[in-house]
Amino acid sequence: MGNGMPMPFTPGSDMAGVVEAVGLGTTRFNQGDRVISSFNAGWIDGKLNNNAKNPHYNTIGYAYQGVLAEYVVMSEEWLVKAPQTLTDAEACTLVCAGLTAWFALIERGGLRAGETVLVQGTGGVALFALQIARAMGAEVFITSSSDAKLATAAALGASHCINRKKEDWVEAIHRLTNEQGIDHVVDTVGGRNFADSVRAVASHGRISLIGMMDTHDTSAPGAMLLLKSPTVQGIGVGQRRALGDLVRAVDWIKLKPVTDKSFRFDELPQALEQLDNGAFGKIVINVG
Repeated sequence: MGNGMPMPFTPGSDMAGVVEAVGLGTTRFNQGDRVISSFNAGWIDGKLNNNAKNPHYNTIGYAYQGVLAEYVVMSEEWLVKAPQTLTDAEACTLVCAGLTAWFALIERGGLRAGETVLVQGTGGVALFALQIARAMGAEVFITSSSDAKLATAAALGASHCINRKKEDWVEAIHRLTNEQGIDHVVDTVGGRNFADSVRAVASHGRISLIGMMDTHDTSAPGAMLLLKSPTVQGIGVGQRRALGDLVRAVDWIKLKPVTDKSFRFDELPQALEQLDNGAFGKIVINVG
């Protein structure tokens, strides 16, 4: 629920739509513009101004009223023009999952052609990471417990698909990379899985810690951290400027987000159930 927000509270952070009206002094948008929301309200560019003792999440749908509504009112500073090459249903998926993958690999990661990327799972962030990495010319490894999902990931460009239920995925990574490990590990699981990410990463590689699926506590073998000296970065989505960069990149490379299923506004309970069941890609709610 909302962070101290009064009830009733509207959830939801990822939105694409059309500007119906603008207030006095608005300069960035006009009536009729297609826009998407910026996940971290107020984080425009540069370093996030946060409290070191009690870091907080100033996001739409958590600290501020969300977007699961037919009409929303928000500051123009919280919006970015939507990509020209995507539908609204596709564009709304960039707000959180797309930007998270972009921020991990491009904004913070500096991914280059020829490097290796490990994507864990087949959710929204994972599939965006796969597509962005392939567009950059990287070699992509992906893990999942589903052969069917791995087959679809291969069709999207994954070079190596590992079923973590059928084999030790870290050993598979070592075998497939001639024990060199992975340059960029996108860890969407966290918790106890983080130790395996440290084992899989290459010396002086990078681990982007994104998910906390089982616990907020993580641990890793200290000797591995010392000897490999990887960069470990927590990714809390990203700022508005990076979202604008992603939008331009999407139009340039013609990236098409993977959506699992679309639901009507009155089918929200079914949409949440589909999400709990492990969607392949993003779930979209059409409120119009």
